[in-house]
Formats: sequence, C-alpha cells, structure tokens
Amino acid sequence: MANDALTPRPPLPDGRGGEPRVEMLGISKRFGPVLANDNVDLTLWPGEIHAVLGENGAGKTTLMNVLSGMYQPDDGQILLDGQPAVIKTPIDALEQGIGTVYQHFTLVPNLSVIENVVLGTKTGFRLDLGNAERQLQTMLADFALNTTPQTEVRHLSIGQRQRIEIIKVLFRGTRVLLLDEPTSVLTPVEVEGLFAILRRLREQGVAVVIITHKLDEALDLSDRITVLRQGRKVGVLDPETLAASDRETSRLRIVELMFGGRPSSEGSDVASGSAAPGETLLTLSAISADGDRGAPAVKNLSLDLHRGEVFGIAGVDGNGQKELGEVIAGQRRSTSGSLAIDGRTLTNQGVSAISRAGIGYVTDDRLGEGSVPGQSVAENAVLKTIGLAPFSRKFWLNRKAIERHAEALIEQFDVRTPSASTQLTLLSGGNIQKLLLARELAMKPKVLVCNKPTYGLDIRTAQFVLKTLREQANDGNAVLLISSELDELLDVSDRLGVMYNGELVAIFERGEFDVETIGQLMLTGRRATGVAA
Repeated sequence: MANDALTPRPPLPDGRGGEPRVEMLGISKRFGPVLANDNVDLTLWPGEIHAVLGENGAGKTTLMNVLSGMYQPDDGQILLDGQPAVIKTPIDALEQGIGTVYQHFTLVPNLSVIENVVLGTKTGFRLDLGNAERQLQTMLADFALNTTPQTEVRHLSIGQRQRIEIIKVLFRGTRVLLLDEPTSVLTPVEVEGLFAILRRLREQGVAVVIITHKLDEALDLSDRITVLRQGRKVGVLDPETLAASDRETSRLRIVELMFGGRPSSEGSDVASGSAAPGETLLTLSAISADGDRGAPAVKNLSLDLHRGEVFGIAGVDGNGQKELGEVIAGQRRSTSGSLAIDGRTLTNQGVSAISRAGIGYVTDDRLGEGSVPGQSVAENAVLKTIGLAPFSRKFWLNRKAIERHAEALIEQFDVRTPSASTQLTLLSGGNIQKLLLARELAMKPKVLVCNKPTYGLDIRTAQFVLKTLREQANDGNAVLLISSELDELLDVSDRLGVMYNGELVAIFERGEFDVETIGQLMLTGRRATGVAA
C-alpha cells in the first residue's frame, strides 16, 4: 500500500477561503493528577483528512473525546464553522454533525446489524425500516461485508464489527468524522476500501480525523498530520512539508516528534532467539471446533509447539484464529481431536484446568473480555488469581497484598497510571495491554497464547510487547502469537503458520519466510501456480 513517494494531494480548503470546519482552541483536560491535554490547538478544514499521531497516553483519544462530547474540557473553546459550539454529550456532537468511531466497540451484541445502525436515530414518529435497510445493504456492499442487515452482531468477527461501527456513523450523515484506530483489525484489502471511502468523503467536503499508530497509513492518506506528546501538541506536518519530503524523512520526523528522538527499540532485533527449539510443550492433534454460529471454525488442525519458540499464526481476520486461541485457552470446546500439555491430555477440560497446567491467554478484546474496566488497576492485575493466596484470606481480600503485587507489575512493565487504585478506563489502550500481559506472565505460564497483543499500540509499546514475548520464549517457554500484522510475525516468529478457512494450510521455518507466498496463502489458501510446496 505504501509507495516510495507520497501521493500527490489536492489543494486544501483554506486555499479556497471560508471558515475552518472545527477549531479547538487551548483545550486542556485533567483527570486527577494526570494532565491528558495541555493547551492543545487543532484546526480541521472541510474536505481534509487529518491524522493525529502520538504514543500511547499522548492525549490523542482524550482530545477526540472532548470534540465528540464524551468529556468536557477544563479549559479552552470549540468553534464549529466559526461559531462557538456547546458539546456537552455525544448526542450534542451527533446533532451538530460530529460522528465518532471508537477503538473499542459500542455495538450491542444481541441486536442485529440493522438494529444497531438505526439505534438512537431521530426520524419523527416512525422509522422507515425498509428504506433504512436498503441504504444499509448498499453500504454493506461498499464495505465488502459478507453479512446481512438481520445478522446479530455477536456472530460477526472483530473485523466485521469494526466496519459496522464505521457504517453506523456514516449512516447518520456527518460533516466531521472522527476515527480512532479504524484499520487495526482490517485486512489490507479492507484498508484500501476504507481509504477509498474516506477520500470520497473528503471530496464531498467532510472533515475526517484519523487517530492511528501506523505511520505509513497516515502518510498515504492524510493531508495534514498533528503530533501530540505527553498531552501537548509538538508539531504539525502541513501539505507543503509532506509534499517536499520523501517518505523516510517524513517518518523520521514524526518519530522524533512523538518520542523526542528515535525510540531505543527502533531497529532492535526482537526475532533473535534460541538456535533450536526444545521439547514439545503443546500438542494439538486434529482439533476441530465450531464458531459462535455453529459452523466449523477450526478444521482438523494439528500443531506441535516447542519450548523456546515463538510460533506465529497469520491469516485474514475471521479464518478461525480467534477460535483456535480460545480452544487452547479452554474457553471454547473442541468438537473433535485432542489437546495435550507436556504430554498430558487436557481436551475440553475448561479454563481453570488449562490455566493450572501452564497455559496463559491474552485476548484480543482487552476491555470486553480481558478486564473489568470499571474496577481499579490493582483489581484487574489479580483478576485471574484473586481467590488465591496471598490475595485472599478465606472470606476476605488481602488488599495490601493485591496493591503490592499490582505496584510491582506497574513498575516492571512500565504501566503509565497515576496509581494502582486508578480506574482502568482512565488508562490508554497500550497501558491496559501491558497490564494484561503482565498479569499473564506473573502466573509463569509454560505456553503463552496471544491474540493481536499489539492491536492499537504505538511503535515503542508494540516493540516492548514483542520483545517481552521473545524473552518469554528465550527463557524456555513457548509463545503462540496470533496477529493480523504480517510484518511483526515475520520479525518475531521462529516458525509461522497460515490459517485459511479454519485450516492450517502451511507452516514455514524462519529461513523459508516469503512474503508473496504467505500473502497468497492468506488470501486464497493456495500457493501461486509454480511456487513449490
């Protein structure tokens, strides 16, 4: 998708005169002792795609939450089309043409796609469901979504749910579209489709804001890039600057602005591990499992995972990867086959038995499944062991032991939080992810299964996570890494398997990695004609 030269951009609306669509002036937002936004200015023009970049905790999402009405600023002012705006709630924002797609899903799982899309719309006394369904059907086709308006959201994959979130906002019509990590769970083809839609919206005069950690995507798509660091705006790359620089120069400039210099992890060889794998820790023999809708999701899959290796699982989202991870973690029953840990058969023994046998699991749904957002950082740090010593004494909790344990994990994994008692929802996505990883590793698993552990993370935090997984394998354990990011799988994996339509269609040793072949297998399940098996 990324080209060596930047894509030429049309002139921006400020060259045509008129008012900016949005002006955020001197915005500050504080959460207790944390100053999330510090006197930030942001201008959005009609017909502009504007990327907001920064490491996890830099204040990007907080700034967008102020504009979307989720938070009220402590200082500053918002202008819409040159006029002061009062945005006290998300409903206020929607009514003034500001629509937001959040990184974490807001859909109601037990409602259908059409019910989620029209939920909360104001159409007078009666909603014309027939017309709404026709509009939705067209949008589903535009987004290449192979589903129906009547399908319940709980039956959709993570990637499909993300696209429905985008459709829900576009369905209402908007003049300002805010997108928080919209491509994190999309395939390359889906990303190109989304970008085509966003470019059409730009031509129609919509102001589009994208929060992303993918620098090449920002450079491919954006007319303007604003960089935040530690809650402050530290730089803006305007169209002239972008057009005058090659891609690598622009990337280095953004990294310098984000981190105050090149991150120490840049260029690190996270893939360097043990020379040869050790004994087998996990054996899957002809495992099959059904998905949420009852159709087969994992089909006759066999795999040995060895001590000292990171085994990567590549595949387009929705090809059985999530279900495979859940079977290994004991969260999903297999319909046939067997699972053994250290030679001990534990097929369908459930989460507790699997965990006691030494399997750790980091889900891809960090808020919906992996944590209790309304509870404290400390409570989430012991969520899986809270009933065990030293965290529990018969009928009551040992709060001091819980807090000491959490503080140790916070320090060891550099979790940015005001304190262990802070509510988890006040942490950035990257810091929540580090806490969940720390929680699993504190249980000292022999095998760690991670599903998209770098989803939505900035460069430095993603590198930290991958380095931690590599160290886990180097210490004699095993890691199964499921990811939609092929680049990180190629970097960190000792072996790499490709899943397609529920099957493990190929396994590559590190010296055999070939991007073209792996990509062909991910998209079709077959090698290109003439490529050796």
